[in-house]
Amino acid sequence: QVQLVESGGGLVQPGGSLRLSCTASGSIFSIYALAWYRQAPGKQRELVATITSGGSTNYADSGKGRFTISRDNAKNTVYLQMNSLKPEDTAVYYCSADTTYTVVRGTPRFWGQGTQVTVSS
Repeated sequence: QVQLVESGGGLVQPGGSLRLSCTASGSIFSIYALAWYRQAPGKQRELVATITSGGSTNYADSGKGRFTISRDNAKNTVYLQMNSLKPEDTAVYYCSADTTYTVVRGTPRFWGQGTQVTVSS
């Protein structure tokens, strides 16, 4: 089992930055692929970024060039650095963990509780 806890969300003005963190406990963190998803009100949950156990990253088009996913296995933590934020980035952001196949498909076993990001002036 893996328990995931996100932090770092909040209210930020358009053009601003936030760094989300997700800390894991309960299992061997380094073996898992990790992902950030988001869900805006009235919309389906969408994949934002993934990072494999080997450190390979992938991004949805919405975040390319603005978001960076990274992991620190020594701290059991995955990060999402978000720059040049836009109002359409407003959503609840969730981290997840499992095999690469399942995190990309949106069916990982382990999810955090989510952290709200609001981009507004």
